[in-house]
Amino acid sequence: MTLISSRERARPSRSTGRPSGKLPGLAMAAAGVALSWGVHRLVPVVPMLTAAVVLGIAAAHLPGVRALVRGAGRPGLTLAGKRLMRAGVVLLGLKLGLDDVLGLGWATVVMVLVTVVATFFGTLWLGRRLGLRGDQPLLIATGYSICGASAIGAVSEVSGSDEEDVATSVALVTLCGTLAIAVLPLLHHPLGLDDAQFGRWVGAGVHDVGQVVATAQTAGPTALTEAVLVKLMRVALLAPLVAAVAVAVRRRRAYDAEAGAEAGAAEGKRPALVPLFVLGFLAMVVVRTTGWVPAAALDGAQHAQELLLAAALFGLGSAVHLPTLVRTGGRVAALGLCSWAVIAGVSYGGVLLTT
Repeated sequence: MTLISSRERARPSRSTGRPSGKLPGLAMAAAGVALSWGVHRLVPVVPMLTAAVVLGIAAAHLPGVRALVRGAGRPGLTLAGKRLMRAGVVLLGLKLGLDDVLGLGWATVVMVLVTVVATFFGTLWLGRRLGLRGDQPLLIATGYSICGASAIGAVSEVSGSDEEDVATSVALVTLCGTLAIAVLPLLHHPLGLDDAQFGRWVGAGVHDVGQVVATAQTAGPTALTEAVLVKLMRVALLAPLVAAVAVAVRRRRAYDAEAGAEAGAAEGKRPALVPLFVLGFLAMVVVRTTGWVPAAALDGAQHAQELLLAAALFGLGSAVHLPTLVRTGGRVAALGLCSWAVIAGVSYGGVLLTT
């Protein structure tokens, strides 16, 4: 039913067939990117992607702007949240070289795998027990365990998730990741971690790449390097997770068809086992691993990736409806705090055991 409602919501924007119908929303997304860049420049501790989500939420509720967001701007903002997210995920692969990951050692690889698995399945189980709507448990589990909003966007593409579920999950993961920037540095020395250990803990436990950088840089260059490498190891698990979700969706639709479920569910297009944008992500990992890409090109790709993801997150943030979020706020907040405790605790123990 979620998939059907998502399609129905998107149908009017496609039926026009006119690019001009998307221009107002795309222009709003571009303005949101510019504003989020300005916020980051003024307050460097606030990552650009975090600012983009917050500004998108604000735009959806400001008098005079919200009518445009929910009306003429909606097709373009939805396009930004989906298509630009895919492009940003592809470019994210250029941050990851297999040689860098393997250089951390197998003990660290195992630590990251255990952290991701424990966080994903623990969050998914608790979210179902709390009775959260639709795909929220799946999306929140994905965002916490892998790489925040980017992972949520990737998984939602193959799960056919409702736009409101995606927006709510992004808002929660972004909020907790932002809190980590302020909270985790305060625990650096009380927890008895040296700089390298702190960096690994941040890389294994904080959600978005930008939030990892903002948190780890407080402990110096050694912590920052370790944090980014461990974080990118988690990013590498995005492709197999998306493929696993695609398999699960295929099986669910096949079961619905055999059970005589609604025609819309039975006749829906089966998602590819590995979506095209995930193949692009893997291709970029291979390209980065070859060492053939000049440093200037990598820097340019990183800036492009940040701009694309900022536009996508502004679009997703603009789909957040705070009154709806408030109605499930207690359960959503409980899931977020519990999941945060799980990933922080498991990764902390893993760091102590592997260093």
